[in-house]
Amino acid sequence: MDSQPINQLIDCPITIEDDRTGTTVQTLKRALADNLYYLQGKDETFATLYDYFMALAYTVRDRLVHRRIKTAQTYFDKDVKMVYYLSAEFLIGRLLINNLINLGLYEQMKQALQESGLNLDDLMEREEEPGLGNGGLGRLAACFLDSLAALEIPAVGYGIRYEFGIFDQLIADGWQTERPDNWLQFGNPWEMPRPDYTVGVKFGGHTEGYTDANGVHQIRWVPQVTVLGTPYDTPIPGYDNNTVNTLRLWAAKAGEDFDLSTFNAGDYTQAVANKTFSENISKVLYPNDNTPQGKELRLQQQYFFVSCSLQDIIRLYLRKHDTFDAFPEKMAIQLNDTHPAIGVAELMRLLLDEYFVPWEKAWDITHRTFAYTNHTLLSEALERWSVSLFGRLLPRHLEIIYEINRQFLEEIRAKYPGDAGKLNRMSLVEEGEDKKIRMAHLACVGSHAVNGVAALHTELVKKDLFRDFYELWPEKFQNKTNGITPRRWLLMSNPELSDLISEKIGKNWVKHLDELKKLEAFVDDPEFRVRWRQIKQSRKASFAGYILRNNGIEIDPNSIFDIQIKRIHEYKRQLLNVLHVIALYNQIKDNPSIDVVPRSVIFGGKAAPGYFMAKW
Repeated sequence: MDSQPINQLIDCPITIEDDRTGTTVQTLKRALADNLYYLQGKDETFATLYDYFMALAYTVRDRLVHRRIKTAQTYFDKDVKMVYYLSAEFLIGRLLINNLINLGLYEQMKQALQESGLNLDDLMEREEEPGLGNGGLGRLAACFLDSLAALEIPAVGYGIRYEFGIFDQLIADGWQTERPDNWLQFGNPWEMPRPDYTVGVKFGGHTEGYTDANGVHQIRWVPQVTVLGTPYDTPIPGYDNNTVNTLRLWAAKAGEDFDLSTFNAGDYTQAVANKTFSENISKVLYPNDNTPQGKELRLQQQYFFVSCSLQDIIRLYLRKHDTFDAFPEKMAIQLNDTHPAIGVAELMRLLLDEYFVPWEKAWDITHRTFAYTNHTLLSEALERWSVSLFGRLLPRHLEIIYEINRQFLEEIRAKYPGDAGKLNRMSLVEEGEDKKIRMAHLACVGSHAVNGVAALHTELVKKDLFRDFYELWPEKFQNKTNGITPRRWLLMSNPELSDLISEKIGKNWVKHLDELKKLEAFVDDPEFRVRWRQIKQSRKASFAGYILRNNGIEIDPNSIFDIQIKRIHEYKRQLLNVLHVIALYNQIKDNPSIDVVPRSVIFGGKAAPGYFMAKW
């Protein structure tokens, strides 16, 4: 993602202290009252805590919108290079407190609410969490969006607006059970629908050749069905600056919701069949892929949001440019794992079939535009799609992938003559009774950069997982160690500890986490250590109270809290942790008088609905 920050270019002067943009306590109080009355349609007599939360969220959003419009105008005027981050998941978490902190409004808003007889903590609990991800990959995407805005790097995140997010988890008889996560049931105050940017996405059908007006042979895709993608924008503010970037999520809609003639003929189910098919695409985060139908829906989801996003990216590019010559210099597209890897074939299709760019030029543009992040070292976990499924859903893309593969294998034959094993290992098509398209190989071949997410991970990617590709293109492979945003995971999560840190070393650590090393100067400071322990102990007591209220389990706040929260797998570190717990337990049973420090072991996480071994 090699784009440069727009340092201090975005100027958002507020000349009028009005209810939409003002930041004083009195103005915020007036804005809260207005939004409660005019947007929620309530007054103090009938308003619920949820109404007050919505009024608060709209008050914060007004201040985001002003900066978002100025940011977009700056990007357009300066014709900057943009980063487009394509991810099937964005686990963004609750946005209220994060937005208040990044806007620098936390203290003013807290005071405004107190003077209005309201409590910020109570209202914060009324916010639904957008469950648009499963775990690390989705949280990484969210942290990247936060960091891009904090660094003032022009960026847009693209994904799917899942109507139902990651499921609500229940534990029954020791087993995980799932319940739908209807996070949109009361609406989402942060998003803004953009129906004017709706695009069409094709599925199925067939391809046919034709000769254009210039006598050039072209390919036309005649789809079986076209699904509409409507974008919803969520503003992503940078910390302590005027930059507000965008997360654009796509919702699937039918081209024609209702077939009146079929309905009048008495076939009520078929009359809405197209609507049902279309809306299923953005209905649920990651459908269970243990069935053929589930696999097909996953591929539909991936292609849907990638096609919507690339059409949108091209639209944005063509506002300033008449040709695609500068596309790679102005558009950087990052693939977050293999879920959006179909983008390589889709950008080729759009350039070839919609804009009539010759193959060689289209491939050069595509290759220089994309970069790919790998998240898994397990070869068997890399996405592979059946050729038969691919051909049925995306016939034009299958043709394009075959041609990419043909030219790529010619290059391999020339460089490694007679090495049939290398050809077989590197091919984009996995041979066998059921041929499959290797999406990770497509991403490697179609990108100018490939990265792992930790130093060791990247070394294993180079030496093991993609060894053949690394030998061919060593300059492509690089490391980008995963990080987290300190705004959410320290500043927001533990304000008391954050205040102590800032008191001692200043606030620069919020943007530059390496500055926390300055705390080493206070290691031997008795007063600092006492305050540090008091804050940590207070947080532990608060967490113990939460567990007692919600789980009915009493734990000792003075014990060691051994906490592990991540997606549940049958083979990962949770299993090692459980074995450690068993070992500690057996030690105590064998020697009851052993001197041990009390320990509370706390697990959190969800297993995929179809992952039966992990659900137990």
